[in-house]
Amino acid sequence: MTEPAAFQPASTTDPDPQETREWMDALSAVIEREGPERAHALLEQLLEHARQNSIDLPFSATTGYVNTIEPAQEARCPGNMEIEKRLRGYMRWNAMAMVVKANRLHPNDGGELGGHIGSFASLATLLGTGFDHFWHAPSAQHGGDCIYIQGHSSPGIYARAYLEGRISEEQLLNFRQEVGGRGLSSYPHPKLMPEFWQFPTVSMGLGPIMAIYQARFLKYLHARGIADTSGRKVWVFCGDGEMDEPESLGAIGLAAREKLDNLIFVINCNLQRLDGPVRGNGKIIQELEGEFRGSGWNVIKLLWGRDWDDLLARDKDGALRKIMMECNDGDYQAFKAFDGAYVRKHFFGRDPRTLALVEHMSDDEIWNLRRGGHDPQKVYAAYHAAYHHEGQPTVILAKTIKGYGMGKIGEGKNTVHQTKKLSDEEVRAFRDRFDIPIPDSQIPELPFYKPAEGTPEMKYLQARREALGGYLPQRRTRADEQFTVPALETFKAILEPTAEGREISTTQAYVRFLTQLLRDQALGPRVVPILVDEARTFGMEGLFRQIGIYNPAGQQYTPVDKDQVMYYREDAKGQILQEGINEAGGMSSWIAAATSYSTNNRIMIPFYVFYSMFGFQRVGDLAWAAGDIQARGFLLGGTSGRTTLNGEGLQHQDGHSHILAGNIPNCVSYDPSFAHEVAVIMQHGLKRMVERQENVFYYLTLLNENYAMPGLTPGTEEQIIQGMYLFKPAATADAQAPRVQLLGSGSILRESLAAQELLAQDWGVAADVWSCPSFNELAREGRDAERWNLLHPTEAPRVPFVTRQLAGHAGPVVASTDYVKAYAEQIRPFIPAGRSYHVLGTDGFGRSDFRFRLREHFEIDRHYITLAALTGLAEQGQLARERLAQAIAQYGIRTEKPNPLYA
Repeated sequence: MTEPAAFQPASTTDPDPQETREWMDALSAVIEREGPERAHALLEQLLEHARQNSIDLPFSATTGYVNTIEPAQEARCPGNMEIEKRLRGYMRWNAMAMVVKANRLHPNDGGELGGHIGSFASLATLLGTGFDHFWHAPSAQHGGDCIYIQGHSSPGIYARAYLEGRISEEQLLNFRQEVGGRGLSSYPHPKLMPEFWQFPTVSMGLGPIMAIYQARFLKYLHARGIADTSGRKVWVFCGDGEMDEPESLGAIGLAAREKLDNLIFVINCNLQRLDGPVRGNGKIIQELEGEFRGSGWNVIKLLWGRDWDDLLARDKDGALRKIMMECNDGDYQAFKAFDGAYVRKHFFGRDPRTLALVEHMSDDEIWNLRRGGHDPQKVYAAYHAAYHHEGQPTVILAKTIKGYGMGKIGEGKNTVHQTKKLSDEEVRAFRDRFDIPIPDSQIPELPFYKPAEGTPEMKYLQARREALGGYLPQRRTRADEQFTVPALETFKAILEPTAEGREISTTQAYVRFLTQLLRDQALGPRVVPILVDEARTFGMEGLFRQIGIYNPAGQQYTPVDKDQVMYYREDAKGQILQEGINEAGGMSSWIAAATSYSTNNRIMIPFYVFYSMFGFQRVGDLAWAAGDIQARGFLLGGTSGRTTLNGEGLQHQDGHSHILAGNIPNCVSYDPSFAHEVAVIMQHGLKRMVERQENVFYYLTLLNENYAMPGLTPGTEEQIIQGMYLFKPAATADAQAPRVQLLGSGSILRESLAAQELLAQDWGVAADVWSCPSFNELAREGRDAERWNLLHPTEAPRVPFVTRQLAGHAGPVVASTDYVKAYAEQIRPFIPAGRSYHVLGTDGFGRSDFRFRLREHFEIDRHYITLAALTGLAEQGQLARERLAQAIAQYGIRTEKPNPLYA
C-alpha cells in the first residue's frame, strides 16, 4: 500500500518533523494492518480527548481537492470503453445538431426556438455510464430506478433515444415544436411526453427536493408491505449552480436522518451558472462537500481523470495538491477557456516542482488532462461505490467542463449556456473532436448520424439496455391495479343533517370522510395522510394511535401523552407522513404518493392538509410541477378564508388560493360550504382519480367555523360537482315581489342566507340562495362553451351551466365569498343577458379580529350583500335609489371608511 505523504501548508513550519513523521507512520500502520475503520475510530477518540482537554479544534467537513476514491480502490468498468466512447460521440453530435437545426430551419419566423448544447456536453459521460451499467428499467424482476434528469440536458436524452430507435428523425427535427403533436418537449415534461419523461426537473431546485421525498416514499411503501422497493435507486442529476436554490439543499437532512441509501445525487460541477461562475472566488465543490458531509451524507468527490493519476502519484511533497486547493473556480474556468500553454504557465507554473512534473508533456497533452466527470472509468468507479454504499444517501461531486468538446465557441466560456447556433466551421470542428463519420460535403446539412443496424455499436447499445430491463426514461400512464370506490351512501353520516344543537366545521366533515375511507378493506391501506405539524389544528390527532406516524426507526421513546387515547404514536409501519413545519416537504411527499400509480404501479391516495395560505402561495412552483407530472390526489387548504380564520392575521388569512389553483389546468378546486358538499366532491374525486385513473388532482378549502349542517338534498349531487345548485329558494310565493339571486361559497354562504332574511323582512324582496362550491369549475365550463360556439358558428350554441341555472330565476345577481373579487368575477360573462352582477370579495391584506368585524371590514357580510341586491334592483328600475341611502343608514354602513384593498 502506498504510504501517504505528510503535507504542510507553505506558511507553516513544523517544529518537530520527526515527531510528525512518527505519528503519520503509526497511522499508516493501523490503516494497513487493521483497516480504515479502525483508523477512523482511533482518530475520533483522539479528537474527543483533545476537546475534553480544552484544545480548540476548528471543525472542517471538507477534504483535500482530490478524488475520494484512490486508483487502487476503483471498481473496474466491465464495458467496452471504446464502443461507449463512440456512442457518446454520436449522441453528442445528434444533440448538437438537433439544437442547431431547430434554430436554422425557420430564420424568418420572428423568434428563435432556443435550446442548450453546453449542458449535455458536460454530462454525456455521467449520463452514458448510468444508462450503460446502472439504471434499471421497470421489469418483472425490478421495479425500475427513478432518474431525475438535469433539465437542460434533454437534447442528449433524445439523442440516445434516437439511436435506440425510440424516437424518429422527424421528432428530432421538431425539437421544441410541440404544438403539432410530433415534436419533442424543450425539457422533461411528463404532461407533454407522458410515456417518456418520468419527472419534471427544469424548474431548478424542485428536482432535488422531490427526489429526496420520492426515495423516502419508496422506503415507506416497502415498510408498509405495499411494494417491494428494496432494489430500486433514485438518481438525481443537478447542476452546481442549481444548488443555490433553497429547495435543493432544504431536505438533505431528512435524507441522512432516514438513512436513504437508495438515493444518489450526482451534482454536475461544471463551475458555471447560466451567466458566469458559480463561485468565482471560491470552490463550489468544497462548499457542497461541507454541506452534505455535515448533514450526514456519504460524499464522493470525482474531480480528476486517470490522466492525473501519475502526476498525483509523483507529487511526493504535495505541491500539486496544494495548487489544486489554492486555485479558485474562476481560475479553473479560465484553464479550460484557453489552451495548454495557458495551463502550463498559470497552473503548473505556480511552483517549480509542479512545472517539473509536466516538463515531459506537450501543451496539447496538458490541455487533454481530463476532469473526473469526463473519464468513464472514474465515473464508473464512483457510481459503483455509491450504488453499493449502505446506511447513508450518497452525493457524487463530479467536476466537468460546461460545453465540453465545443472548443473555442463555448468550452468553459461564460456564454456557453446560451450557445445554440454554430457556423459550418464550428460544426466541422465539433465533428473532428468526436470523430463523427460525416463528410465535409454534408456539414451544411447537419445530418443526424445513426450507425447501421447490426453494427457493433448498435448491438452493444441495445444489449446494455436489455441487460438492465429495457429503455429509460419511460413512464407508466396507468397502474395495472383496479379499485372500486365506496358508494356515496357509505358516507351517509356526513350526508345527513347534524343533530339538533350540534355544529361542526367542514374540516371535521373531511376528517370523518377520511376516517370512513380508512375503514375500507381495499382502499384504506392506500390512503396516505400527510401533515405538516398541524394535526391538532385540523382535528386529526385521533389518527395518530389509529394508523400511526411513519418513522423507519419506530418509536424509541415513551411519548409524554402515552396515557391519553390519542397519543403521539410513531411506527416503522405507520401510515401518516408527518413532515413537521415544512410545506415544501409535505408537497413533495404528496407528489411522490400522487404519482405512485406511475412510478410504482401502485395506486395511492394522498390527502395533504395544510393552512390554505401556506399551500399554493408558498409552494406554487411545486403545485405547477404536480400538474406537469400528472399527480392524482387531494390537497386540503384548512383554516381557509380571509375572514373565517379570524385570529391569525395578515400572513395566515387566505383570500386568493383558489385564484392560484385555478391557473393549473388539471387542478379541480372547490370551496364547499357544507359537510354533504365535502362528501359528494371527495367521493366523486375518488371515482375520477382511482377508478377512472384520470389525470386530475383536487383542491378543497376547509373551514374552522362550526355551524349546523343541513344535509344533502337528493338530486343535487351532479350540480354540486358542476359548481352551483339552488340551496334555498325564496320563501315568498308572491310573483309580484322584486326578486334577486344570491350566490356564495364557503362560510360566506351563510351571510347570503342571512341577507335572504333581511331582504324579505325589511324590503319585501324575494331572494333565491345558490351554493357555488366552485366558481373555478363554473368559469372553466363557461369558457369551454364559448370556445365551442366560436368554432362551430353554424351549430346550435351551447349554453353555459351558469346561464342555464339562472335562466328561470329572475333578478339581479350578487356573489359574496371569502376570496378576492376576481374569484367570483370569473363567471360574469355567463350571467344571463340584461342582469346586473355585483361581486363582493376580500381584496386586501388580512388582519386579526372577530369574524363579524372582519366581514364588515371587507364588505362581504349580510348587510353589504343586502345593499348590493337592492342596488341591483335600483339599476333595473325596480327600487328608488333613495331606498339605498335608507338601507345604508339602517344597517350602519360606514360610507367613508377606508377601502379595505388599501387599508
